[in-house]
Amino acid sequence: MSTIKNHVKLIGNVGQEPTITNLESGKKVARFSIATNEYYKDDKGEKQTDTNWHTIVAWGKTAEIVEKYVGKGKEVGIVGKLKTRTYTTDDGNQRYVTEVVADEILLLGSKDDK
Repeated sequence: MSTIKNHVKLIGNVGQEPTITNLESGKKVARFSIATNEYYKDDKGEKQTDTNWHTIVAWGKTAEIVEKYVGKGKEVGIVGKLKTRTYTTDDGNQRYVTEVVADEILLLGSKDDK
């Protein structure tokens, strides 16, 4: 049961080219966002789309896969966990950020997708 306490699965499209950072330790970190869409019909029976954006962070080997194969517009599946961190802005305000830390990335779509 402990494996489902903080477990996220998402399928969506990459919003922009991933940012890859090489740390001093030699480890890589990849950051990118994906959009997930939900569809529903409104009161008038018209199809509506609700889009949510998710920030994804991948470390190590997973970041290397992102660097090699993931690009803007690609459809990907993500398995990971939610992580919230805080930081203080230059003007002294405290901010909270919730990200999905990816354990696995599944490349979806056809091989010909650019």
